[in-house]
Amino acid sequence: MTDIVVVDRQGHERTVAVEPGRTVMEAIRDNGFDELLALCGGCCSCATCHVYVEHGGDALPPMSDDENDLLDSSEHRQANSRLSCQLPITGETNGLRVAIAPED
Repeated sequence: MTDIVVVDRQGHERTVAVEPGRTVMEAIRDNGFDELLALCGGCCSCATCHVYVEHGGDALPPMSDDENDLLDSSEHRQANSRLSCQLPITGETNGLRVAIAPED
């Protein structure tokens, strides 16, 4: 299992254990964080799984053009913005810290 830290919109953080091979979006959704809508189910087509990567971003794959385009539609985009559906959980992501972005 890999531990990641998730910070909700109220600033409360919780560490969740995630099976490698899942995505950060699945980890957030499956651990009771209702704030993350993830309407497209992880297909990189809606940007409702927007998070800020606060720690451990070096272990993540680079952003694709599609992900970048979708994040451009958010008025809350920051330099550390990512779509959580595009962030795979691996052994290298242990200790990853993400915050759920405000809803657009």
